[in-house]
Amino acid sequence: MTPTLTDSFSRHLTYLRLSVTDFCNFRCQYCLPNGYQGRRPDDELTLAEMATLMTAFAKLGTQKIRLTGGEPSIRKDISDIIATAKQTQGINTVAITSNGYKLGKHIQNWQQAGLNQLNLSIDSFTPDTFKQITGFDILPQLLDDVDTLLATTDIRLKMNAILMAETAYDTLISALDYIKQRPISFRFIEFMQTSDNADLFFAQHAQTPLISEHLIRNGWQAKQRGITDGPAIEYCHPDYAGRIGIIAPYAPQFCHSCNRLRVSSQGKVHLCLFDNASYDIRPYLQNDDVEGLIDALQSLMPIKPEHHHLQEQDSGLMHNLSLIGG
Repeated sequence: MTPTLTDSFSRHLTYLRLSVTDFCNFRCQYCLPNGYQGRRPDDELTLAEMATLMTAFAKLGTQKIRLTGGEPSIRKDISDIIATAKQTQGINTVAITSNGYKLGKHIQNWQQAGLNQLNLSIDSFTPDTFKQITGFDILPQLLDDVDTLLATTDIRLKMNAILMAETAYDTLISALDYIKQRPISFRFIEFMQTSDNADLFFAQHAQTPLISEHLIRNGWQAKQRGITDGPAIEYCHPDYAGRIGIIAPYAPQFCHSCNRLRVSSQGKVHLCLFDNASYDIRPYLQNDDVEGLIDALQSLMPIKPEHHHLQEQDSGLMHNLSLIGG
């Protein structure tokens, strides 16, 4: 019988989010407004350790790996990491989440390495607002690089924006115009409170029905999620090449369809993004012990929590979302 990762609530975990670094060069208001503090760790997982990790997860039924950060493109070996994931038997989809800094120089290397999907953070289509949110004045170049990616690769593109009360409507209208002729899924992510962003959260948190009700009134329809899809509810419209997605972690039953595990850049398993504990699996990675790692991962399944506790203002270990990539 083939081993699987199935938790106590009969959820099949087919999707691994692997942080390759917690370092980020941006200073986004909602995550690292003062920038990354301290020195970048020198003990990030090696390529060999990640290969062991990917092999074990694939043997347990993982079909999709997303490489996250921090900012994963900071890793000089990121193309090798993509290729290693792509070459792992059983892994069908390799994705990366990036802020898009100097995207143009990465596009062809990522295509050659086998990248299937790229998620870009685009919190505004207004250059001044983008700079205010991220600390970087790169939006025009980033959007030029996006058009290059669409024209020269088969990498599927998604864009993510944190849903903030001050900018939500303007961003939605701009996004609808942007995806009219571009096959991009633009997703609004409900602002999540952590211990580091409480003041901004209470000032800017907006509910996702602001977006969904506008879409439904204008002829958009929700699509069914696939087995390895992330948590977004995606809406499509016959007159648009792209889609609009909504990720609403505060919605009732959000966690019922969880299919994900997370591993940090130091080799710790997080059973939930907002859990209060993590579990060190690095000794298995250092020893290339695939079978031992399989046993260890399966032993964690009975304690994967049913849901997070964001509604109680409890974000667990997550001081900021750069720690394991959101």
